[in-house]
Amino acid sequence: MFSWFGKVNFVQYTKVSDFAVHLKDGRLMGSVCSGCGFQTFPPRADCPECMSDDFEFTEYSGKGEVYTYTKTDAAPTGFDDIAPYTVVVVELEEGGRLVGWLGDTLDAGTLAIGDAVQVVPRIWEEGEEIKVYFTVDRSGTTWHKAPAAHLG
Repeated sequence: MFSWFGKVNFVQYTKVSDFAVHLKDGRLMGSVCSGCGFQTFPPRADCPECMSDDFEFTEYSGKGEVYTYTKTDAAPTGFDDIAPYTVVVVELEEGGRLVGWLGDTLDAGTLAIGDAVQVVPRIWEEGEEIKVYFTVDRSGTTWHKAPAAHLG
């Protein structure tokens, strides 16, 4: 499933693999430690507070603020076909940070640190393999979600 992010995961097993399935279903998930209640995004299999390995997924709204951003004009190999592009780091409302591509509903020329934004899970299915990624869009942007989460 982690190949959906564009890179192959060489680990044989991970306790947070359902994270990718939730993203494919249109759900942005973090984790909550069943031992002490510590919440994290991205999800962690082991709690950084109490070291428990017992957790549950919790859905995040994707609402947040621009923490920082950068526009890339001279892209590295493999990304040169999409340059120029802007990536944004979002401080999520529920906690944690996320990196996403600037979406079509925002203008890079007027983007500012502190702007309210909406992170949207996306699926690219134009090739043989699917890819899941995030866009950072105007606050209030909506997207399709599959029926209620069936995992974790």
